[in-house]
Amino acid sequence: MDKPAYTLEFEKPLRELTAQLDGLRQQSLENNLDLGSEIAGIKKKIEATQRTIYTNLTPWQRVQIARHPQRPYSLDYVNTLCSGFQELHGDRCFGDDQALIGGTGFFQGDPIMVIAQQKGRETKEKIARNFGSPHPEGYRKALRLMKLAEKFGMPVLCFIDTQGAYPGIGSEERHVSEAIAVNLREMAMLRVPTISVVIGEGGSGGALGIGVTNRVLMMENSYYSVITPEGCAAILWRDAAAAPLASDALKLDSVSLEKFGIVDEVVSEPFGGAHQDPVRSAETLGYALQKHLNDLRGLSAEKLLETRYERFRHIGVYEEDCVAHA
Repeated sequence: MDKPAYTLEFEKPLRELTAQLDGLRQQSLENNLDLGSEIAGIKKKIEATQRTIYTNLTPWQRVQIARHPQRPYSLDYVNTLCSGFQELHGDRCFGDDQALIGGTGFFQGDPIMVIAQQKGRETKEKIARNFGSPHPEGYRKALRLMKLAEKFGMPVLCFIDTQGAYPGIGSEERHVSEAIAVNLREMAMLRVPTISVVIGEGGSGGALGIGVTNRVLMMENSYYSVITPEGCAAILWRDAAAAPLASDALKLDSVSLEKFGIVDEVVSEPFGGAHQDPVRSAETLGYALQKHLNDLRGLSAEKLLETRYERFRHIGVYEEDCVAHA
């Protein structure tokens, strides 16, 4: 039996119209009535409501879609896009972090290294994967696999989907900030093509720890930010309920980030979000990844390093003011 569709707060008008449509269809079957015109009228209302809602999404509404429990996660994309995926485990220092996974596979027939942040569906899996928040050993495992990919000349493909690295005591004791910082440095120097894609949540250094790549892609209804909206609201307004206001201020949505040059391409999603048609979403993402990989494969290792360096050096705007001294 299929799970009932999860409805976000701003989607409630659609749910009510859908319930009316289902009721009319049931009434037509049970009483052998011709309700074709009524059904057609409700369908038109549903289409109009969808257009109104999904073509005017606020940044906060996009955050809610990015967190939708039925949204495709990293392994959903990996299993659809890659063949022969073989997960590799452990950082060779402490343990194996299930929140950040990686392994080899074939994408469009070519070998590739996959690094991915993975959330869980059911309660048991959510706990096992620490709700998608990696520990330091996750980032050290990711770096080990990236170095392995460099050794064998394989491109690295990273799927970003986390609210942030885990901030607990054990994580701090094992130096999570140092693990992320090392990843930033080492990813900048990898001599193979690298691409990252934000498929859901892209929060703080936890996302950036696997995001220093030649190309950064972003799904249309995902977000990429230095902090979660709730965290920002708690700091600035001392109230997590101000998250919608924080979302606007952070400019964390795909439209804003593409305009600012933070991401290289926004990958379109089906109307209503990737969960509405996961297969089509994967196909669209696969096309975008193949396009960027083809571009990068034509570059030398030196050119890959140079373009990656320039990409991140040109993010942001600053001014220099020279003051003459007497």
